[in-house]
Amino acid sequence: MPKSNRVTLVDTTMRDGSHAMRHSYSTEQVERIAEGLDTAGIPIIEISHGDGLGGSSFNYGFSETPELKLIEAAAKKVKNAKIAVLLLPGIGTIENLKAAKECGASVLRVATHVTEADVSEQHIAAAKDLGMMTVGFLMMTHMASPQRVAEEAAKMDSYGVDYINLADSAGYMLPDDVAKRITEVKAAVKAPVGFHAHNNLSLAMANSLAAIEAGAEYLDATLRGLGAGAGNTQLEALAGVLKRKDIETGADFYKLMDLAKDAVDPLMLRPQVIDNGAMMLGYAGVYSSFLLHVYNAAERYEQEPRDILVELGKRGMVGGQEDMIIDVAYQLKNSAKGASGYTL
Repeated sequence: MPKSNRVTLVDTTMRDGSHAMRHSYSTEQVERIAEGLDTAGIPIIEISHGDGLGGSSFNYGFSETPELKLIEAAAKKVKNAKIAVLLLPGIGTIENLKAAKECGASVLRVATHVTEADVSEQHIAAAKDLGMMTVGFLMMTHMASPQRVAEEAAKMDSYGVDYINLADSAGYMLPDDVAKRITEVKAAVKAPVGFHAHNNLSLAMANSLAAIEAGAEYLDATLRGLGAGAGNTQLEALAGVLKRKDIETGADFYKLMDLAKDAVDPLMLRPQVIDNGAMMLGYAGVYSSFLLHVYNAAERYEQEPRDILVELGKRGMVGGQEDMIIDVAYQLKNSAKGASGYTL
């Protein structure tokens, strides 16, 4: 049985899902989804560019609607839920944070590479000074041992975060990998622990359940699984699974199902499936938001997307290094082999 009989669900449809939407959300779409999530009992709703505050740029993709307008629109529609924003130090700034707070955000999730928690301290402190709930968000946790993940989580714990989120940003981990990391972190920190899954190897649900069994108290998910790569744990399905397991979430299963069908299905740019590229993200351990950038580079340089992904995995590329995708595609095109030599 899980160590806690209650789990807090955090929706990231309008943040991680922004990757799959090519950052094209409109204020009307955000208003409808946010209001529906609030009515369905989801307590934390994350909204920002897919790469966090300040992410709208040439490197990461421009937002069709400025994220501050989206945050403001959602904040006006919710009655009970908190609006959260993601911030990656080096992309987002404290000035971005202050602007988001003025627009109605009340939760900050500070995301760093798994071995770089120390760069989050000033942003966490700034959010606490603003009276915001703070979350330490460790990305690409498959790239460090459970012990190292726990060491980095302990840093965020010492900065005073309200909880710590571990992200399987590449969708690489197996359930046992997740359980080991959650267990180690739980033993090292006082704050609650959460988990953020990607479905690149079809393990998002299994990994989310493994996280609960190991003691996680927060779970990220998205309507229809909308997110980078093959997407995230599907929120409405997760609500149903947890209901069957008698784990309290406060979420209305039917309302989430209807919201996904009525508000998300019509706007999806493509089915959220595990295609070959997404599968290779998980297999090679590559950051999920790289996928659409890889497809663009592969078309431009007439390369096989899988070869680019394998090479990125070999080089240990992490979030924030999207510019290297073009370099890798160009190098493969001009190499003696013309490809990495990897075959499936």
